[in-house]
Amino acid sequence: MIPAQTFANKKVALFGLGGSGRATALALKEGGAEVLAWDDNPDSITKAAESGIPVGDLRAADWSGFASFVLSPGVPLTHPKPHWTVELARGAGVEIIGDIELFARERTARAPDAPFVAITGTNGKSTTTALTSHVLADAGRDTQMGGNIGRAVMTLDPPRADKHYVVECSSYQIELAPSVNPSAGILLNLTPDHLDRHGTIQHYASIKERLVAGSETAIIGVDDVFCVQIADRLERAGKEVVRISKRLPLTDGLFADGANLMQAENGRFSRIATLEDIGSLRGQHNAQNALAAIAACMKVGLSPREIQSGLDSFPGLAHRMEQVGHKDHVLFVNDSKATNADAAAPALSSFGRIYWIAGGLAKEGGIEPLRSFFPRIAKAYLIGEAAPAFSATLGETVPYEISGTLDAAVEHAAADAARDGSGEAVVLLSPACASFDQFKNFEVRGDAFRTAVNAIKGMQAIGGIR
Repeated sequence: MIPAQTFANKKVALFGLGGSGRATALALKEGGAEVLAWDDNPDSITKAAESGIPVGDLRAADWSGFASFVLSPGVPLTHPKPHWTVELARGAGVEIIGDIELFARERTARAPDAPFVAITGTNGKSTTTALTSHVLADAGRDTQMGGNIGRAVMTLDPPRADKHYVVECSSYQIELAPSVNPSAGILLNLTPDHLDRHGTIQHYASIKERLVAGSETAIIGVDDVFCVQIADRLERAGKEVVRISKRLPLTDGLFADGANLMQAENGRFSRIATLEDIGSLRGQHNAQNALAAIAACMKVGLSPREIQSGLDSFPGLAHRMEQVGHKDHVLFVNDSKATNADAAAPALSSFGRIYWIAGGLAKEGGIEPLRSFFPRIAKAYLIGEAAPAFSATLGETVPYEISGTLDAAVEHAAADAARDGSGEAVVLLSPACASFDQFKNFEVRGDAFRTAVNAIKGMQAIGGIR
């Protein structure tokens, strides 16, 4: 835990007592703050009180006595309308911050030179965070990973100059972190997302921009117009900017040339790393993730040799193009995190001969946006509520069966792929659907796929996923 000593002897209000909220409240209490916490969920209040966190209805509190208000990032700050606690804080002139802000202040006060990599973007945040952390740890650095992935940020070890912090930041967290100041700030990409919470894409982009604007070095993917504009704007303001691209050859920055990752300086190119034969980093989207991780690791002092070693040994993330196992010429891949068509596209673009398991609770638009990938699909195995609609889209273009259940889909896809004479085939779970018709969440769905695959006789499991 990081005791929030910068709040010692201050009165702090806190709302949101889920796991990270309780961790933040305890960090404030441990640092000497006088905390009053609350939640709209009575069960969360009970758990907090049992943990020794002072609780009390913030509606009845004297807000003039609070120095700060710590808000859970899951609670609306602006849209669709501010939460009632936000209105109370604003009315009393109390600053509204989140746990990432607490971390930033503690690092600035205790160990401002501690390497700190912060990652945001619409897509790829978790993989880039895990990859950066893995490369640093593989190189022998004391690495602390958390934020919007894994551990709540205030449960990491207290800042020290020899510790490297790798923190995933959502737009909700950045919005509550006005002084976040990473050594390397990464903005991977921007597409419309969370507009119910941010109102417009312009506002959403401006929040993401804050992370890189506050960094020593801004690492920005320049494959979309919003990020191009942000990179140009920060560079004009005098910020050190490293541009990365998964598809464009840059004259300055890092870019992908097939499996080769290139560094460009004043139009001169050199290969800095390769993704050749790294199954956990297939696809253009993972090239972008790797480029960002490389730029960040270079910023905090790693050599190309150390970086390549980390890339080579990266196991990937569970449920994100996770290599589960292989049998003879067939690879089995769990991409259960792909809960809509856009999320399924990277996996479908990464393989040439696919036995595709898809379906669940359909999102708007179904799989029509994936039509350009249909020639890659040897056969589709449709499950869940979306099966009839998906079969209508596939029509006569792609052979399919309505398998109904995931277990049946795995069994039939494995048998068909085993008979494939092309020499290389993939059984891919990339559902393009939410899981809620048959599973609690995408993790449970992915675990069920892994269990079914590993039950196949003669399956060689691929370990190391975390």
